[in-house]
Amino acid sequence: MAAKTPAVVPSLLAGDLSRLGEQLDAVKAAGCHWVSVDVMDGHFVANLSFGPDFVRLAKKKGFYIDTHLMVTNPLDVAAWFVEAGSDIVTLHLEAVRDARAALKSLRALGTKAGLAIKPKTSVDGLLAALDECDLALVMTVEPGFGGQKFMPDMMPKVAALRAAIDAKNLNCWIQVDGGVDAVNISQAAAAGADSLVAGSAVFAAKDPAAAFRELELKARAAFGSKN
Repeated sequence: MAAKTPAVVPSLLAGDLSRLGEQLDAVKAAGCHWVSVDVMDGHFVANLSFGPDFVRLAKKKGFYIDTHLMVTNPLDVAAWFVEAGSDIVTLHLEAVRDARAALKSLRALGTKAGLAIKPKTSVDGLLAALDECDLALVMTVEPGFGGQKFMPDMMPKVAALRAAIDAKNLNCWIQVDGGVDAVNISQAAAAGADSLVAGSAVFAAKDPAAAFRELELKARAAFGSKN
């Protein structure tokens, strides 16, 4: 399919919970339409985070919502987040026995379906399931905590996904998540990522709206330049 316009996707994990609504209003006014909600169970990753109420909050603000399930049994909880308003639910390849079947089960709930891989996981399993994916996520940090450093050595995985998606004319986003900032976002977009999750780079900035706009401009300028 034709290349999508890159989307910068602020992650609620990096938001200030005491004023999250205010921060969401600021980035929405700057043109943001898509946010990411990270769900962690303390088992698949060593952290705990949001439940469905955070999806409901973002939905009330009018955002397109990407819920990233970093949990051991994603299909046991996915329906909660779909019912709360998630537009895309992403599960991990490492958490399911049959990725293609799991993606079909997600879609049967009435959501778009994404598949993610950790940095140490080969991209091969993701490539094999691409035709069932609405979104393919390459983690650029070890999942579990925000504020980590971006791993540029994940970019060959992104490039491999871009080549496969373009060759097969698939309608699938390529997302990167972890450590994305104004310094490295161009590298990720140039490799072929068109959905770029940014947490601290947006919500830890003095002006989240300005930070969002800067990231978006850089991503759009660089997207696909190495393809």
